[in-house]
Formats: sequence, C-alpha cells, structure tokens
Amino acid sequence: MSGSWRDAPGGGTSGINRRQFLVQGLRAGAGALALGAAGAVGYEWPVDSRHNPAASTTTTAHGAAGPSPEAPQEDLSEVYSFYTRPDLQPPRVKVTRARAAVGRGTLEGDMYVLVSPRGYGSGGPGQAGLMVLDEDGELRWFLPTSKAPFDLQCQSLGAKPVLTWWEGDVVNGTGYGEAVVADMSLNVVTRIREIDGLQPDLHELNLTGEGTALLTAYETVPADLSTVGGPRKGYVYNAVAFEVDVATGRALHRWDSLSAVPVSATYQAFYGGTQKNPFDYFHINSISLTPDGELLISSRNTCAIYKVARSTGKVIWRLGGKTSDFEMGPGSRFYWQHDARWQEGGRVSLFDDGSSPPKEPQSRGLVLQLDQQKMTCTLDKAFVHPARLLAPNQGSVQLLADGTAFVGWGAEPYFSRFSPDGELLVDGRFPTNVESYRAFMAPLVITPQSKPAVVVGTNPPGGSSLYVSWNGSTEARAWRVLAGPSAAQLSEVAMAAWAGFETSIAVQSNGPYFQVVALGGDGQEIGSSDVVKVA
Repeated sequence: MSGSWRDAPGGGTSGINRRQFLVQGLRAGAGALALGAAGAVGYEWPVDSRHNPAASTTTTAHGAAGPSPEAPQEDLSEVYSFYTRPDLQPPRVKVTRARAAVGRGTLEGDMYVLVSPRGYGSGGPGQAGLMVLDEDGELRWFLPTSKAPFDLQCQSLGAKPVLTWWEGDVVNGTGYGEAVVADMSLNVVTRIREIDGLQPDLHELNLTGEGTALLTAYETVPADLSTVGGPRKGYVYNAVAFEVDVATGRALHRWDSLSAVPVSATYQAFYGGTQKNPFDYFHINSISLTPDGELLISSRNTCAIYKVARSTGKVIWRLGGKTSDFEMGPGSRFYWQHDARWQEGGRVSLFDDGSSPPKEPQSRGLVLQLDQQKMTCTLDKAFVHPARLLAPNQGSVQLLADGTAFVGWGAEPYFSRFSPDGELLVDGRFPTNVESYRAFMAPLVITPQSKPAVVVGTNPPGGSSLYVSWNGSTEARAWRVLAGPSAAQLSEVAMAAWAGFETSIAVQSNGPYFQVVALGGDGQEIGSSDVVKVA
C-alpha cells in the first residue's frame, strides 16, 4: 500500500375549468410543525426493521382502475400512503415556515429539498430511500432502496445536471457500496462499485468540473496503536481519498490518511484494534477542492480539517485538532465535524456536531474566516437550532446564492433554512428514529420517463373519483382529465390543480374510460397516463 496521494493503477381538489385553474394558486400549503425533543443517535443500518408500512388502505395496481376509495381524512400518520402508488411508504415530512419566510424564496427557479431518509436503531417508520420535496415540504419523488441510502445531491457532470447518491451496507460507521449517478429523467447512467480494489464509502461523492469524482473508502491495515493505549501490532481503518474518472471508473489518484496523519492525532477513545474490529482513528467524511485546486479533507475523529496537496499528498495545513496550524479565535473551535467546504472570501463552512462524546452544548452550522497569511481562524457565522439540537454524527451546511444557509442536522431528524443573520426561516422534521446523512436544496427540473399513475372508481354521489400522481415530476402543476365511452373517444371533463404528490379529483362523468394529462406551469402537456377503465 502506498502512503501518499499518488497516481493509481488503472390532498384533493374538485374539477375546475381552465380559467379557474389559471386564477387559483397552484401550490399546496405547508403543514404545521412542533419542535420536539431530539431523537436517538447512531447511523447503523437496521437489519431487523427496515420497513414499517402505513396502515392498510384500499389500493390498486399502479396505473389501474379500481374500486372507489373513501374520501381521505386528514392524515396524521408518520408515513405517507397513496392509492396510486401503494408500493411507496416514505416517512412523512412536516415543514413549518416562519412569518418572515411565508413568501417564495428569492433564488432563481423553484428550489427543492434533497434528503435520504432511513430509520435507525429499531427502525423508524416508513421505507428508507431517496426523497425530493418542494419548498413547502410536498413530496415530489421517492425511490425506496433495499440498501442504506446516503447523500442524495444535485451536481453537474460536464454541462449537465445529474442526481448522485450512495447506497450500500454500513458497518461500524463505514460504508461498503456503490456511488450512483443518474440523469434528470431518473435513469442511472453510471455506478462506481470498486476503486483500486476497495468499495466506495458512504461519506463522499463529490463531482469536480474535470469529469472526476472525489470519493472516500476504508481499508483495514496493520498499525502500531501503542500511542493510544492499544497493541503495537494492531489494526486500524486507513481512510482513503480517491479521485476517479467518472466515465471509466478508473482511479486517478489516492491519498491514505496513515501516510500523513499519525494515529496519535485522534480524539477517539481507543477500542478494538483487531482485524475484525479495526480502530477508526481518522474517519474521513468529506473531500472537496479549494480554489487553487488542492484538497480539503475533513476527519471527524481527529476533529481537524486538512488542506492537502492534490499532486503529492502532502498536508499543507491543519485547521483544528491537536496540532492546528491556525490560531483558533473565540467560537471557532469545532469537534467531530462533517461536510467541510471552501467558500468565497477565504471562508470554510462545516457542520460542527460537537458530539459524540459531547464537547459542546449544541451542534452548529459554522462559517469560519481563514487568514492564511497570519494563520488565524475567526468565527464568521453560526447557525443554531432553537431546539438546541446536539447531533452525535452526520450533518451538512450549504450556503445558498441568496445568502441563506441550509443545514441538515444528521442524526437529528431535522433540516433547516436560516437567514444570513441566523434567523430560522424554514424547518423540516422527519418522524422520530428517521435521519438523513445530509440535506441539500437545489433548483431541479426532473422529467421522469415513467408515466403518471391513475386510480379510478365510482363516486357515490354521482360521477367518478380519480386519484392521480407522477412520481418524480417537478414540473407538474395541474391535471387535465379525459373521459369517454371508449379508449379512442376521450374528451376533457375536468381540470384540477396539482395538490400534492397524489391529487384526488371528482368528475361528473361515468367514463367508463379515463386518462389524465399532466400540465406544466404554462399549461403545456408534459405527460399522460395510460387509459384505464372503471372496473
């Protein structure tokens, strides 16, 4: 094993007309949220209880007609359930907006929240998977995963936007799985399953502007652990940073933590040290590029961030930890951090977990100002949740173009948007025992290749009831309902505004054949369901 960065071998609505549709608002209101107590901790994958579906409801096959369901009541459950997609049971997300944030955001385009919810401990409610929500918390896309899902993001590959994530198995806080890249029609375009003989780890999949990806991995290697109270002939996790060519999956460079950072730099209490239970002294959890093309690497267990020369692997400086090269100003010290990113103006953002074990009273989203001439670090901004959340692991901080900050609270079931001066604007909450490794906001345009789904039944007062959805579409704003005596003789019978992931529509028609057409923001047709017949 080389010890340096090196070249590597190869909610419902009734029918309305078109004019009414244009006049009415197209967005459903946000639900209420009560700030509750923090959930349990840990991000091991729960093998025993991954799914906890919602209470059973009358459902039909995807896209098929079926019996008339009863009118839905207000759903206070912790799991979504849908007539059109009974295969989906994602955990319910509740969002609240402060008065200062009731209007739409100032960013260009519609912004969406990207999270990767999953249960832990004994298993939280709902399926684990990849989730996209609009700014009001309305579900737009959910993909359940059989493996642990992590780190759903919108990034760029070449000039095109893509969705990226990781899925796999989690063992002792490290991941063994696949890095996935998908296009904006939700088609997977590549999977990176192995790099230099190692499986990609869950902690990072960061695309560069050079067609490469920065990824993490772990390998078990022998090491002298006597400086931390362990055996001289013990074993550690060597944390590896890779740069990989996305097109070929070939490793271009690798950096090994043991070549640059001694085991004695750790803050982690010693445990294990055996080949089956290696000591995780470093715990790499983010890699990004600095403006001068070097690497910024975050190590949770040394409580430090390292600037590393991309070509040689040499550590240029250390921020935090036991041997910081920067003088740390008041409030700038961090512990067990995640998601270190370079920002404009010589600043670094990060999620300061402050735990575990606790070193601070609460977790913070931090922006630090660095002076690389004087080698000083000062606190620029701190974003703190009013519930004083203390996350033992995971978390993220994203600075948006309008000056607001979006914080994912990791093991705590929250994500939040803050004003530049730290005021909480928007807050989202998963059910207890559900977490998301990171949380992001991005302008998305997703047009799935799948068709909208529709379930049709008779309406007891007269006519028919329809439930419609289109999993993944961010552009659907309304539904046109067609009905007729045969599949070849359909005409418009109703229009309805998009009213959440699944929209219920009552129409004065007995069909018996129906089809729904999805309409975009300016009324153009963007997709249509199969024609279905009332049973």
